Amino acid sequence: MRKKTVRKRSIVVRKSKKKAPVFSGKLVRFSIITFLILLILGIGYHYRNGLAYYFSFKSNKILSEATEAKRISDVRNFQVLEKHEGKSIGLDVSEYQGKIHWSYVDTLEKKYPLDFVFIRATVGKDRKDRQFNRNWLGAKENKMIRGAYHYYRPNENSLEQAALFIKTVTLRKGDLPPILDIERLPKNQSLDSLKVGLKRWLKAVESHYGVKPIIYTGEKYYDDFLKEEFSNYLFWIANYNFYREEIEDDWLFWQFTEKASIPGIKGNVDVNIYNGDLQQLQYITVE
Repeated sequence: MRKKTVRKRSIVVRKSKKKAPVFSGKLVRFSIITFLILLILGIGYHYRNGLAYYFSFKSNKILSEATEAKRISDVRNFQVLEKHEGKSIGLDVSEYQGKIHWSYVDTLEKKYPLDFVFIRATVGKDRKDRQFNRNWLGAKENKMIRGAYHYYRPNENSLEQAALFIKTVTLRKGDLPPILDIERLPKNQSLDSLKVGLKRWLKAVESHYGVKPIIYTGEKYYDDFLKEEFSNYLFWIANYNFYREEIEDDWLFWQFTEKASIPGIKGNVDVNIYNGDLQQLQYITVE
């Protein structure tokens, strides 16, 4: 009797295909591109007024990379100025602006009158700004409210610096109070010693002119080193960042750009906003 051969069926195990992850590479790239497009559109919408203004009035110029960067800055400047309608606008200058033709210094963007100017007078304990006399007289003849500032060097004697400023600057009725410009940290002394020096300069200058000086500095420097200990002084704050569009309530002046174009001045100029109108600005001048 022949035996039957029983063939065993081979069982084929089929591997199930893995489902593609929800966040595949293509989807991630698509999400990133979509986000960037929305971000650009959002920025464009936010700055629509400034963009419209500059593309309508300046689009006929051939743009270099430098000009294009300048235009981006101009768009922000216009946006900031638009948000501060009614505030008094001014500039600050030094020898770096060369010889200024003061009779042409009148408006910013042919729209915003320039009411005041801060003029650098002295640097450290032994240097007078080379254009101070010319600028000081020119601003007065141009009927601008003027103020003089001293660039403070942390590693030099504070009283000698105050003496140089007092010797150089004569304030008249209608001028702004004296200004102390502090931007750097000391190399050879402690922060406490720096603050002592600043207070000595401020007291010496106040004693001479009979008016409390204003302090100029950057926003971070102000927040980190000066805000609490010098809270009895008024501040002129510099911040050019794109995100900053409005002046803070506790700032007397805001230097919001270093890249403005002003008639009568070659190159870029710093522009400032006073936290009030022209009448309020006149109220804080020397009597």
